[in-house]
Amino acid sequence: MTTRRTYLDYNASAPLRPEARAAVLSALECAANPSSVHGGGRHARTLIETARIGVAELVSARPADVVFTSGASEANATVLAGRWQTIYLSALEHDSVRAACAAAACGARIVQVPVKSDGTFDVAAFAASVSDDPGSALVCLQLANNETGVIQPVAEVAAIARPRSIRVHCDAVQAPGRIPVDCTALGVDYLTVSAHKLGGPKGTGALVAVNGAPLPALIAGGGQERGRRAGTENVPGIAGFGAAAQAAQADASNFDGVRALRDRLEREVSAISPGAVVVGRDVDRLGNTSCIALSGLAADSTVIRMDLAGVEISAGAACSSGKVGHSTTLAAMGLPPDLARAAVRVSFGFGSNDADIDAFMAAWTAIAATTRRAA
Repeated sequence: MTTRRTYLDYNASAPLRPEARAAVLSALECAANPSSVHGGGRHARTLIETARIGVAELVSARPADVVFTSGASEANATVLAGRWQTIYLSALEHDSVRAACAAAACGARIVQVPVKSDGTFDVAAFAASVSDDPGSALVCLQLANNETGVIQPVAEVAAIARPRSIRVHCDAVQAPGRIPVDCTALGVDYLTVSAHKLGGPKGTGALVAVNGAPLPALIAGGGQERGRRAGTENVPGIAGFGAAAQAAQADASNFDGVRALRDRLEREVSAISPGAVVVGRDVDRLGNTSCIALSGLAADSTVIRMDLAGVEISAGAACSSGKVGHSTTLAAMGLPPDLARAAVRVSFGFGSNDADIDAFMAAWTAIAATTRRAA
């Protein structure tokens, strides 16, 4: 195993930004409870409210609408815990959304919306599936897919949903800092984000209840977060989240460099492996994400061999306790099973550079050669 490590798994978790690290360490020095009224408590409260402003600006929301959570999974579960009678859902959604929907299914009718072959939510099928009286209804649609990077038509879906009083929930975890995110322009009621996807600390996220959208308290017992999430706040984590949000906004203009790295990788992979498929290549994608499949390779084996070569990537989503399993997204797109089993995800970020592409391509060239020999 090589000693040099190349990290190309930003969609799973981004490295901690220096600004976030500094904010966390500084906040750890604050011993006071942010609910206390003395000076120390007021200082802790200031750290939280400053971070709230930073996160709100990242997604063009009102600070008062930002609810800090332990992460996006908790934020998603909070929305799905509402007393919905109908939930519209596709296979594109993250496990934390689909599992929460399954838990809500005892009291809700789940309407499955198909996925188009290009990896986008089928807006026409959604419109056709909406009943005249869906009751208390919710449609869940992520802003960008975590596996393929394909950007979803959230605003189009919201334009159909809102006149019918259907609430819109958007898991936007992969988007901030990579594409502009504006809650009002999207037309959503709920939007979830995660600190560690953009260089903040793990274990911190936020749920935006846009314009005060109704929200059940998943955790009751205190007045924290305006009564919407009880428990003493994770002050260091929240402070780090706010710092990461501000840093992500500040370097958003540099994201074209990340896209250039992604495009270089895809060109070189295609040159070496003409049979390789870049999933979602023909539609709008995040500029940092490549989902690549080469028939004859097994994704789990590719990930292991890349790791042995010092290159860290994922096979699909990396949120299932280290498991490499079946991708519901790729299956819903109709990708042939041999390609779906071969698909790996390469994702870049603010620390990526050309040397990372060199390392990936050296490993890929060796791995792809085995398929040619086998053929």
